[in-house]
Amino acid sequence: MKTQALTCLAWLPIAAALLHAAPPDFTGVWGIYRGGPGADPQFRAPAPSPLVLKPEYDKPYQARRTEEAAAAKRGEQLANTSAECIPYGVPTMMSVAIYPVEFIQTAKQITIIAEAFSEVRRVYLDRPQAKLEDVAPGYYGRSVGRWEGDTLVVDTIGIKPTVTLRGIPHSASMRVTERIRLVAPDILHDQITIDDPAVLEKPYTYTVAYKRMPADYEMVEFVCDNNREYIDSNGIVRLKLHDK
Repeated sequence: MKTQALTCLAWLPIAAALLHAAPPDFTGVWGIYRGGPGADPQFRAPAPSPLVLKPEYDKPYQARRTEEAAAAKRGEQLANTSAECIPYGVPTMMSVAIYPVEFIQTAKQITIIAEAFSEVRRVYLDRPQAKLEDVAPGYYGRSVGRWEGDTLVVDTIGIKPTVTLRGIPHSASMRVTERIRLVAPDILHDQITIDDPAVLEKPYTYTVAYKRMPADYEMVEFVCDNNREYIDSNGIVRLKLHDK
C-alpha cells in the first residue's frame, strides 16, 4: 500500500503538467481531405451517423432529394445557396467543395475563415455561452470554445432556421457541437454534432477531415459580386455566358 501511495505521489507532478500543457496550435490553412487510393484509413473522416428526421420534416426532405436526383440526371442543378449569393453559415461553411479554411488562433479567440464566400466566424475561448433568447439569430450564431486536453470543443447556438445545413431542416433552437483535434501533425478532424429535438429524432453527427496546406498558401478573395450563376423561372441554376 505504501509503495502504491508513493507511486501515485510521483505521478502527480506529471499529471499536473499534462493538465496545464499548452493546447495545440491549429493556426494555418487547411484543405478538405477526402483520402483516396492509398490513403491511410485512420485519417479519413468516419462515416456519418444516421440522419433521422421527425416524420413531418422527413417527407419534404426526401421529396427534395428525389427532385435533386432527377435534376442531376437531366444534367441540371436546382436552386442552391451559392447561386443565390447567400452565406453558407455554420456549420456548412466548414466544408464547401474543395475550398480550404484558415484558423487564426490566439489565447482568447479562434477565428475561422472559409475561402468560399470569404465567410468568417469567431470562437470565443473560456467564456460562458449566452442564453439562446439573448443571441440574435444569424448565419454564424454565437460560438464559445473550451479545451478538453488536445480537443477544442465548440458550442454554437443562434443559427436562424433559413440557414442551409446540407439540405437538412432545423429550428432556431438547434445547437451545434464541434470537437476539433489533430489526429496527426498535418491532419485535422472536426466532428460536428447537430442537436435539434424539434426536428431530429436524435442528434446527427458527421466529421470533416482537413489536411494542412503548404505554409506559403495564401487565401484568395471569393465574393459573390462576380458570380455568374442565376436561377431561372423553373428554379434551375444557369450560367450567364454574357453580361447583360
